[in-house]
Amino acid sequence: MERVEAELFTDGGNDAVVRLPGRNFPGVLIQGDTLSILQTDVAELVELRAAGDLEEARHVASLLHTDLGEKLQRYTEALEAHGIRRPF
Repeated sequence: MERVEAELFTDGGNDAVVRLPGRNFPGVLIQGDTLSILQTDVAELVELRAAGDLEEARHVASLLHTDLGEKLQRYTEALEAHGIRRPF
C-alpha cells in the first residue's frame, strides 16, 4: 500500500470526484459495495436479455442509465465548479 495525497472535488459520498497525483483529470471513486451493485445490475440485464424478457431488460437498463447519468452529472458539475475542462 502506498499513501498519497489526493485532491477532493466533492464531498466524500459513494461517488467522490478525486484527482490522484500525476493525473490530468479527476476520476470518480466508487465504493466497493456500489461497484458490486452495478455489476449485479449489469449481470441481471444480460440474463434478462438472454431469457428474452425485453420489457424487464429495458427497465433495468433505464435504471442503470439514470444511475450512471447522475454520477456523470456530479462529475461534470465538479469539474465546472473548479474550472477544469471535461476529458470527453
